[in-house]
Amino acid sequence: MPTAFLGPRGTFSEEAARSFAGLEAELVAFTSFPALVSAVETGLAEAAVLPIENSIEGAVSTTLDLLIHETKLKIAAEAVVQVRHFLVTTEAGSLGSIRQVTSHPQALGQCRRFLERCLPDVEQVASLSTAGAIEEVAGAGDPSRAAIGPLRAVELYGGKILAHDIQDNRANVTRFVVLMLEDAAPTGDDKTSIGFTLKSNVAGALYRVLGELADENLQMTKIESRPTKSWLGEYVFLIDLEGHATEPAVARALDRIRESCDMMKVFGSYPRYQLESLADALDPPLRYARR
Repeated sequence: MPTAFLGPRGTFSEEAARSFAGLEAELVAFTSFPALVSAVETGLAEAAVLPIENSIEGAVSTTLDLLIHETKLKIAAEAVVQVRHFLVTTEAGSLGSIRQVTSHPQALGQCRRFLERCLPDVEQVASLSTAGAIEEVAGAGDPSRAAIGPLRAVELYGGKILAHDIQDNRANVTRFVVLMLEDAAPTGDDKTSIGFTLKSNVAGALYRVLGELADENLQMTKIESRPTKSWLGEYVFLIDLEGHATEPAVARALDRIRESCDMMKVFGSYPRYQLESLADALDPPLRYARR
């Protein structure tokens, strides 16, 4: 069965799907996050790959809301993709000929310093996707137009690369989760993601929940909150922690946390992505705090 990703082809989402499923795997593109979830729930796909957070811009709220409110699918894996942006134009194009640059608004923002320094007077035009911008510019044959996007899109749609790695921050990475009907078996190096609401809004309520993790010597890797969508000031707390839900220490902590919660949902347990290897692959290598 195929793996679903947010299209079109040539995006960072496709790169994450290829990283998870393999370069020769069958992939199918969908046009929205809810469609990805429905594809797995209805048997159109075995897995769906969705972005969940970016190291610069933070959480992807649509994915979090789907996990909290709309699906019983489990996180079975995670993948992290380095965001590398390329300036692409036609074969006849040059830096001096560019009068307009197009890309997704996030990509334009992530390349702000390069654009201000190297293309200060060029019009910036928003596109629906980075891959779509490159496909459009490569097909138009207009040397006055350029696009910003990933290398994969250039491989698919053509164009000439004028500049590489033009993103402001070389540590810009996006984390993706893989949703399936069941989560993964323990590997010995896993993470578990949970969401919960507290029974009462009293001083120390969240502190007591976090204390259960500390008592079992469990390391959190992320904590944040999302509105419950029921009333202002009411929140779902979201935690990623090291360990698998079937491990005794994790299981004990989760059982005790449930007692303090009005609602608790385990989104899944899955192998931890080796961020250390990605940090080492950068040139020069990036210092990574977990070492």
